[in-house]
Amino acid sequence: MHQMTLAEIARGLADKKFSSEELTKVLLARITQLDPQLNSFISLTEELALEQAKAADARRANGESGALLGAPIAHKDLFCTQGIRTSCGSKMLDNFKAPYDATVVAKLAAAGAVTLGKTNMDEFAMGSANESSWYGAVKNPWDLEHVPGGSSGGSAAAVAARLLPAATATDTGGSIRQPAAFTNLTGLKPTYGRVSRWGMIAYASSLDQGGPLARTAEDCAILLQGMAGFDQNDSTSIDEPVPDYSASLNTSLQGLRIGVPKEYFSAGLDPRIAELIHNSIKELQKLGAVIKDISLPNMQHAIPAYYVIAPAEASSNLSRFDGVRFGHRCEHPKDLIDLYKRSRGEGFGTEVQRRIMVGAYALSAGYYDAYYLKAQKIRRLVKNDFMAAFNEVDIILGPTTPNPAWKLGAKNSDPVAAYLEDVYTITANLAGLPGLSMPAGFVDGLPVGVQLLAPYFQEGRLLNVAHQYQLNTDWHTRTPTGF
Repeated sequence: MHQMTLAEIARGLADKKFSSEELTKVLLARITQLDPQLNSFISLTEELALEQAKAADARRANGESGALLGAPIAHKDLFCTQGIRTSCGSKMLDNFKAPYDATVVAKLAAAGAVTLGKTNMDEFAMGSANESSWYGAVKNPWDLEHVPGGSSGGSAAAVAARLLPAATATDTGGSIRQPAAFTNLTGLKPTYGRVSRWGMIAYASSLDQGGPLARTAEDCAILLQGMAGFDQNDSTSIDEPVPDYSASLNTSLQGLRIGVPKEYFSAGLDPRIAELIHNSIKELQKLGAVIKDISLPNMQHAIPAYYVIAPAEASSNLSRFDGVRFGHRCEHPKDLIDLYKRSRGEGFGTEVQRRIMVGAYALSAGYYDAYYLKAQKIRRLVKNDFMAAFNEVDIILGPTTPNPAWKLGAKNSDPVAAYLEDVYTITANLAGLPGLSMPAGFVDGLPVGVQLLAPYFQEGRLLNVAHQYQLNTDWHTRTPTGF
């Protein structure tokens, strides 16, 4: 059962080959047995899962149907879940039980999805390796000595290890696509505003976006269908009709124009990954796609712009965690200032403190124009580059990451080296575009991903290309040894 995709589970439940309750029990037992090796879960919600599974079985017995009805998933631990710990991977929120469900959680529950638990993550989604979590690092199931990518590494490791078929995740600068690449999964970052951020604890509000992590594009289409849609509670949610993502999966790629930016193949890219990307291009050409060389001239400025904007927004968003209203509070404070200082100093980890300090500096008087305002201008230039490119092509293709997953601890002493691993992913967040990573091969036994980017609200096109590619390749079917 654990080897089934979300689509196969939907068909099995519809054909009454097994019940949601049976499947849920199998997967909960598997998580209990195998997750100690991975540390991919922060909280298991066994009671809730069995309750939801029984309810889903009853709904099917009454004639209801739906791809997610009775399907087991997990949520990244920054989606608020009523009455269940929502920690954001931080000591600051270790004792926080959300009083309501995030819109994504509520929508998926209404569709009948079964929540098995909350997955581990970089603290407040700040990281590219899932090593900054207060609950310890997550291990990559392909090699337990390597990182699974971040910040959604818990969701990625759990799905890759076949502990469950799919999970929710979030992407601020590549945090869905990069772990997808590192663990041989398909991960989709939707257009900014396509998926509600209400109840999703914010890192950088103008960049954060929730999306699906699964083994196939078909599964991502199913999960995104349940997540997407306008939400009046979220002022950044866009009132745009949600298409049937599964309906367009089998559209022909004949004549599809794919742009390949020359900037993606610079000296920083591992040549073995470059070779795998070129192999992916050849596969898509066989399916009828037309390849065109393009340029994204301002890509070189994206990382410095991102690492001004994101920390600036983080310093503002995280100011609410002060030891007064909720979250960690220090013991026996001398006065209000001592309460603030020690509660934040004890509650936040090193990486979060670093980004808060950078952000506060960038927003301070005298430096706002020099750093934050300039970064926002670069953001517009990055967006303009994409708009010009999409006048010539339908899809942009390139590597998801410049290197395969690194060893645990290898970049801890050099945060900037870890930041540079986001070079291909952050531009989509700066521009608000949808992006997808899909499996493209292996380097030294570690998975590699190819990234696709599309114009706004063209998630269906990304899923279509990835699905057609996966019908003609088998990278996505490979399973890590021992799982």
